[in-house]
Amino acid sequence: MTKPKLLLVDDEEEFVDTLAERLHLRGFQVLTATDGEGALRLIEKELPQVVVLDVMMPGQGGLEVLQQIKTRTPRIPVILLTGHGATADGIEGMRLGAYDYLVKPINIDELIKKMLEAVST
Repeated sequence: MTKPKLLLVDDEEEFVDTLAERLHLRGFQVLTATDGEGALRLIEKELPQVVVLDVMMPGQGGLEVLQQIKTRTPRIPVILLTGHGATADGIEGMRLGAYDYLVKPINIDELIKKMLEAVST
């Protein structure tokens, strides 16, 4: 199975860089953005197969970005990342069209499993 091209969006640069590197080493093509506006621009240019999106970001929050993604490109599955204790945001995100959500700190194997499931449905 070909690994999907993914967009990783989180305002924590170190987290994004580390996770992107770990996923790249596992054979994924990884695009990154550190804010919602940058993510939306990348989606227009690169059209990833799956988006991994942090809920809590300054400026345009993850739920707002999710709504814009689903309006513009509804077929791209979005997996939300929520902070510990913010599962209500994950549930709200699923109501808004997210494929699923994971609670930080994330397990990379669980994330990979969710991404592969999301693109195969």
